[in-house]
Amino acid sequence: MWTRYYSHGKLLLTGEYTVLDGSLSLALPTAFGQELKVQQQKNANLNWASFDDKEEIWFQAVFDLENLQPAIPRNVDSAPLAHRLSTILKKARDLNPEFLKINGGIQVETRMDFNRHWGLGSSSTLINNIAQWAGIDPYHLQYSTFGGSGYDIACAVHAKPLLFHLESDQPCVSEIVFDPPFKEQLFFVYLNRKQDSREGIRRYRALDVAKPELIAEISSISRKLIRCDQLKEFQELLTAHEILMASTLQLTRVQDELFPEYNGVVKSLGAWGGDFVLAASEYEDRDYFHHKGYKTVLAYNEMVL
Repeated sequence: MWTRYYSHGKLLLTGEYTVLDGSLSLALPTAFGQELKVQQQKNANLNWASFDDKEEIWFQAVFDLENLQPAIPRNVDSAPLAHRLSTILKKARDLNPEFLKINGGIQVETRMDFNRHWGLGSSSTLINNIAQWAGIDPYHLQYSTFGGSGYDIACAVHAKPLLFHLESDQPCVSEIVFDPPFKEQLFFVYLNRKQDSREGIRRYRALDVAKPELIAEISSISRKLIRCDQLKEFQELLTAHEILMASTLQLTRVQDELFPEYNGVVKSLGAWGGDFVLAASEYEDRDYFHHKGYKTVLAYNEMVL
């Protein structure tokens, strides 16, 4: 008999990078997520299979339940992933020594209902699912394996929009009402490339900037954004955020680089340069992005819980 766990994906509307230093950030759990199912089996191993949104196996491995070391994966290219997963499972056992101390074996299946290249939280949803399974704090598991602020874990756990910030390195999460009356004019566009968030974080950490002032400005934008009920003001706040972060990161705004003639505002989400952007316009203009080669364009209600 299967036991099932599920976690929501994540989007960070404000505070990319600065969330690491305590900025008040607006995070949105997504309608997409990842499932993890477990059941006992007769053989004494942990058999793991991960399925993508097309119901195709993209990762498969076997682990020794005693030491949680992986056997050679069926696909040798999966060896790094198997070792990463082994590290997560071992850390989960460190946090709960009774985790996976059973007679017999375990079969595990995971399923994403989103394209795993989209950057919606394939790692954070996995971490939260494993934490639920192990009966441990998901933030502790996240911080001791992948690091980061933890906003993605907050999205995995909650089913409503969130204000998130770190205080004394501890996550502070508040569910909020965020239901823009102009949400039919908001779209999420996939840029056809996966961004390395860890590389973006390293770049941000290396910058010599006045962090307290930056944190205060981003937090102010976040507060104003959740109270905003006019598209024009919303666009102005997104633009202010983009200009501030472009100056800080010493990078070109994604709208200037890819969509300079767009009749609206485009904002980066999460790591700059990849994954999804948010487009805000008075007009239904998915065709604009389709004609430029960006075929994955999701309406606000398609993406956000």
